[in-house]
Amino acid sequence: MTDTELKELVASLAISQAETSNQFKETKELIDKIAKENKKENKELRQQIGGLGNKFGSFTEGMAFPSMTKVLRKQFNMEIIATRVKAERDGKKLELDVLAYTNGKVNTAFIVEVKSHARQEDLQQLLKIVETFPKVFPERADKKLYAILAVVDISDNLKEKLLKKGIYLAMIHDEHFKLQVPFSRTVF
Repeated sequence: MTDTELKELVASLAISQAETSNQFKETKELIDKIAKENKKENKELRQQIGGLGNKFGSFTEGMAFPSMTKVLRKQFNMEIIATRVKAERDGKKLELDVLAYTNGKVNTAFIVEVKSHARQEDLQQLLKIVETFPKVFPERADKKLYAILAVVDISDNLKEKLLKKGIYLAMIHDEHFKLQVPFSRTVF
């Protein structure tokens, strides 16, 4: 190979390498653009799914509130029943789906949490709410406190855990929530 041929080969390789480098850069930019668009689409999809979940949760609450009001009044003689209660005291916050209580001889309060599909985390959340309740509602701390989890769907395993913990379970049946009494009625 002559010097001229070698120089032409090196020049040709340099041009090829520059073209390859440019193609690589363009491909990377295209991949980055697609990834950015997918990220935006994924974010929008997650927001839509979250919105559907919120709507289903609101639907479940809408079904549960009238039934739970009847149960709390008829079976437990609750005088005051409030939905979507939010309270904060000393940096502790609580959001309750339903708070029911009565004064006098009965002197009892019920916390009701409504879930479409109960999970283990929901049981832990309810237990945490029960623990926090007297700190956020000290004016109700003298009341016997009970908890109810109102659900559309729950596994048998979680149902048993819930009832063993002394928590009432309300499940949908024929468009109404029916109450299941825990194995032992725990006053929290």
